[in-house]
Amino acid sequence: MNYIRKVKMGAQEVRSQYWILGSSIGFAITIPLIIYKIFKGICLRRSYNKLSGKVVVITGASSGLGEALAHEFYKRGCQLVLCSRRRQELDRVRTDLLKIYPTVPTHHPIIMPMDLSDINSLSKVIDDILELTGRIDILVNNGGISHRGTVLETKPDVDIKIMLVNYFGAAALTKAVLRSMISQHSGHIVQVSSIQGLIGIPHRSAYAASKHALQAFSDCLRAEVSEHNIDVTVVSPGYIKTRLSLNAVTASGTAYGQMDKSTEQGQSPSEIAEEIVKAVVQKKKEAILAELVPKMGVFLRKYLPDLYFYAMARRAKVAS
Repeated sequence: MNYIRKVKMGAQEVRSQYWILGSSIGFAITIPLIIYKIFKGICLRRSYNKLSGKVVVITGASSGLGEALAHEFYKRGCQLVLCSRRRQELDRVRTDLLKIYPTVPTHHPIIMPMDLSDINSLSKVIDDILELTGRIDILVNNGGISHRGTVLETKPDVDIKIMLVNYFGAAALTKAVLRSMISQHSGHIVQVSSIQGLIGIPHRSAYAASKHALQAFSDCLRAEVSEHNIDVTVVSPGYIKTRLSLNAVTASGTAYGQMDKSTEQGQSPSEIAEEIVKAVVQKKKEAILAELVPKMGVFLRKYLPDLYFYAMARRAKVAS
C-alpha cells in the first residue's frame, strides 16, 4: 500500500511540475504577445492620424466598396474627391458623409464625374482636381466592371470593354496622377484588384485577365516610383456583397442582372474598406482580403498547380 501511495504521489508531483512548466511557458509567451499587440495598436492609431488632411481620389465611389472607402477615409479627416459616372449617386454619397460625420475637421467632399472608359479625358479630369485641391496624396483605383461568360461565347468587344475600364482606365488615371506625385516627392497608388487577379476561375476570363494585367502593371510601377517616395498597394479582395454581379456584363455584352450566391454571401464592403485603409497606413505592397477558400485557391495555384487545374476543370464542368 505504501508503495502504491508513493507511486501516486510521484505521479501527482510530476503532473504538478508539468502544469507549472506549461503555465510558465504560456505566461512567458502571452505577456510579450499582449505588449506587442498594445504597441501595434498604438502605432496603428498614430498612422491613422497621419491621414488627416490628405487628398484622396476614389473612383467608383458612387456605391459598393467605393462608397464604403469614402466613409472610411472621410472619417479619418481626409479631403475626398469622389469619382464615378453617376453624378446623382455621388451627390447622395456626399450628403451622407456630411450628415453622418458633421464634426469631422476636413473639407467638404468634391464631386468629379468620370468615365474610366474614356481614357483620353482622364488627364483633363486630374488637372481639374489638382486645380481645386493643389495636390493628390492618395489615388484609389476602385472603379470597374465584372463579366460572366465562357471564353468561346464571349465576344471580343466584351473583352475590350472589360479591359478598357478595369486595366487601361486605371493605368491611364495612374499615369495622369504620377507627374504631380513625383513633383511633390510623395504619394500612394492603391489598386483594387481581385482574388481573380491571382487565380483565374471559369466564366470570368475577361475580368480575371484585366485584374491579372493590373497586378503586373502595379509590380512594374512599384519598382519605378520607389525612388520618388511613392507607395503602391495592390489589394485583392474575395467576394464582396455589392452590386458587382448585378452590373456585370454577359458574353454578349448585355447586363447580367443577377446576384450570385457567392456575392450575396460575400464580405461586407465596410469590412473590406476598413482593411484597405489599414493596408494603406501600413504601406503594405499587397493585401489579400479574402476568406479561407479563395486563399486556398491561391496556395494551390502556386504550390500544387495540377490539383488546382483539376479543381477548376471540375468547377467548369459543373457550371456548364
